[in-house]
Amino acid sequence: MVTFIPETREPVSGAVGSGGGPPSFDEYVAARAAALVRFAALLTGDVHRAEDLVQDALAKAYLRWPAIRRADNPDVYVHRLLVNASRRWWRRRTNRELPVERTAEQPAPGDLGTESAERDAMRRLIARLPHRQRAVLVLRYYEDLDDATIAQILDCTPVTVRTHAMRALQRLRDQYATGAATGEARSES
Repeated sequence: MVTFIPETREPVSGAVGSGGGPPSFDEYVAARAAALVRFAALLTGDVHRAEDLVQDALAKAYLRWPAIRRADNPDVYVHRLLVNASRRWWRRRTNRELPVERTAEQPAPGDLGTESAERDAMRRLIARLPHRQRAVLVLRYYEDLDDATIAQILDCTPVTVRTHAMRALQRLRDQYATGAATGEARSES
């Protein structure tokens, strides 16, 4: 099983093999597993589900690795596997609900937990976005990919990527403003 390591961050480009050529499957997994789990965790909102998705995606990639390693960037293929696996998971009827803890307490300004509470509130807002919009935001702002690469991963055009990003950011602004106006932005949203 792959473990989630939040402290480290590997580069997004594919790992290079020991001979300077394309990486072997073992080298790729050793170099990219933690980053893939972090990406999947941001995509799904659950570290345990993310680990399962990465494990399934890497199992599928292993079967096709000779063809994948000859491609320019194996990360695009593996990210696409993860995005598609996440989408399939959300389409299942049994996976429609996520338990969410709601508290009535508001973090005090200057409190040490305020920053953490604001990050948590933003993660909850992002989790409410439609799957494609959430995927675009995670790929753009967390993975720091350009629109063309995101379009390859999501199998769409760069214009569609920009449209999803624009709509997602507008929706986040609206939800945050609505929550701030009602006093719920930092605790529930």
